[in-house]
Amino acid sequence: MSPVATARRIGAGARRPANWVQLLKFGLVGASGYLINLAVFALLVELAGIHHVPGAVGSFCVAVSSNFYWNRHWTFRASDGHAGFQAARFFTVSIGALAVNLVVLELLVSGGLDALPSQAIAVATAMPVNFIGNKLWTFQ
Repeated sequence: MSPVATARRIGAGARRPANWVQLLKFGLVGASGYLINLAVFALLVELAGIHHVPGAVGSFCVAVSSNFYWNRHWTFRASDGHAGFQAARFFTVSIGALAVNLVVLELLVSGGLDALPSQAIAVATAMPVNFIGNKLWTFQ
């Protein structure tokens, strides 16, 4: 799909109230994943002494599993689709969001901000990538 077609699709979708409900649900699932991510990150980095980058990857793996389940069954109600196919797409979108997360995390930590608040900001920054990718591709 071309960038223009994608932009048109996003614009048309923004005018439908059901998509706003999905965004709210996605945000609630994301908030739970956010808390899971930060809790696991804190355990790995602050308690276990793991470097912040592998800590972010580990916390991502735990949170993405929870987020996939809840987004598939509650947000997008896509449980009639093939779970393996959806999981592969969800993971692909999540890897893209993780890349955004890691870039922002490294920039903030390199700039002098502590690792945990940096991770909190980085995860929030990556959320729009996740929603749009999952709405338009994973659970279409």
